Amino acid sequence: MIVREAFEEWEGGVASVFSLLSPEVQWTIHGSGPVSDIYDGVEDFVQRASVPLISRLATPLTPEVHDIWAAGDDVIIRFDATAITTSGASYSNEFLWIWTMKDGAVIEAEAFLDLVAYQEVVDNNAPGDQ
Repeated sequence: MIVREAFEEWEGGVASVFSLLSPEVQWTIHGSGPVSDIYDGVEDFVQRASVPLISRLATPLTPEVHDIWAAGDDVIIRFDATAITTSGASYSNEFLWIWTMKDGAVIEAEAFLDLVAYQEVVDNNAPGDQ
């Protein structure tokens, strides 16, 4: 399965699962908080949701996949991810992503995560050198 292989490569530090995203992906982050929103396209998602977090991490975000389920075009991924922030603190979060695939690309994504942990990193760490 393409999604499992992509997560294995991400776990190994070889590649990112975001290469599976369609340029027109619609990504929804559920919950309440500044990052909860619907993002239209990869660029919108990367700039408004990913960069604020990733820029404040001193190490790559490393996932640990617990389960991946697939039914038809839908894939559910449950994983944890950790990193070290630019201030030297640990960042850890739990994720549940629901992806809808078409022709090997993610066309819709829904994300559930601890938005308080995300926001604490953004609020309490300076962006690093990019």
